[in-house]
Amino acid sequence: MQLITNTEIYEYVLLEAIPKAKKFVWIATADIKDVYVKKGARMVPFLEILAELLSKKIEVRLLFAKEPGQAFQKDFDNYPILAKDLEQFQCPRVHFKTVIVDGNWAYTGSANLTGAGMGAKSKKNRNFETGICTSNTDFVEHLMKQFDDVWIGLHCKECGRKEFCGEWNTK
Repeated sequence: MQLITNTEIYEYVLLEAIPKAKKFVWIATADIKDVYVKKGARMVPFLEILAELLSKKIEVRLLFAKEPGQAFQKDFDNYPILAKDLEQFQCPRVHFKTVIVDGNWAYTGSANLTGAGMGAKSKKNRNFETGICTSNTDFVEHLMKQFDDVWIGLHCKECGRKEFCGEWNTK
C-alpha cells in the first residue's frame, strides 16, 4: 500500500496504471471534467486513453454523480467508441473516488476525475489531494464490492434521491 499525493496521483493513476490495463478499468468519481494527460510529446484528452482501451476490448466503467460539462462532452463526441462501448452509470449519491484496474490494483482517495483533482494542472492551479494505491487483495476486493453494489443498483429501491437520478427516472 502506498500513500500518494498531488501530482503523484496523476502519474501513478492516469499515466501508469490505467493505460496498462489488460482486462478492465472501473472509475468512480463525484465530479468529472475534461482531463488532459501527457501522451508522448503531446497532451491529449484522457478520454483518448479510455477510447484506446476500449478498442483493445478492455472493459471501462465510469460511475459518476453529476453530468459532465460541455468541454467533456465535446471531447467525448470526438471518440465514437465511447458512446458505443463505454459503460456509464450516474448516481447522485456517489462521492467516493476510486480507480480499479484488472481487479488487482486500486486507487482510492480524495481526487475527483478532474485536471485539478488528479494533479494534471499546473503547480499553481492543482488541488491538494491525497490517496492510496494498493495491490492488497482484500483491500481491492472491498473497493470492488462498493463500486459493484452501486453499479448494480443495490441501493436504488430505497434511495431518497431518486428525483435527482437519471438512471432511476429511466426505469
